[in-house]
Amino acid sequence: MPMPERCSRFAEYRDKVLELFASKGFGQVGMRELATCLGLSPGSLYHHYPSKQHLLLDLIEEFYEELLATLGRIEQKSPAKRDRLNSLIRAHLNLHQEMPWHFRLVERDSGCLNDEQQARVRQLREQYERTLLLMLGTKPRLSEQAQQAAGHAIANLLNSAPCWLAQHLLDEPERNELLENLVAGAIERLLRPSAPRAAA
Repeated sequence: MPMPERCSRFAEYRDKVLELFASKGFGQVGMRELATCLGLSPGSLYHHYPSKQHLLLDLIEEFYEELLATLGRIEQKSPAKRDRLNSLIRAHLNLHQEMPWHFRLVERDSGCLNDEQQARVRQLREQYERTLLLMLGTKPRLSEQAQQAAGHAIANLLNSAPCWLAQHLLDEPERNELLENLVAGAIERLLRPSAPRAAA
């Protein structure tokens, strides 16, 4: 089923809808409450979105579109792989500040989508992970399965790192420096070619 066009009213109230889903949990929000949040009647909301799953998918697609656009901008500006890694980490930290509800929804509520919608999310996630690997490069001689696993691990590092130090009272520059060092060290180690093993 084709996705409905994004409702202009939804774009205007997107942050309210995001916060509602993220704070209450997707399963606890009904279409009537969503309609009220958007200033629409339930019937009008159904005209734009056949179900709240369609609305959730719209938000998740928006998240991956922004991630992919961010990767594209970094690739254009940072030709050296080392510069790309630092730019990637900083960009993900910034995105986490700008789109915190999106990160929470993608992590927690993607499983609430139907099979077809979850396949669409997997397609977007895999496209994002492949793009990360192309930008950073991988160890030579890695199998295709190992490359896919590495892409998935790097994406998880970049997207979850901002939460690691949330409970610590650090100023933003200090927090970001710690996170950049942690994530860069992990990714560099993952991508570094292995030293030849000594004969037994």
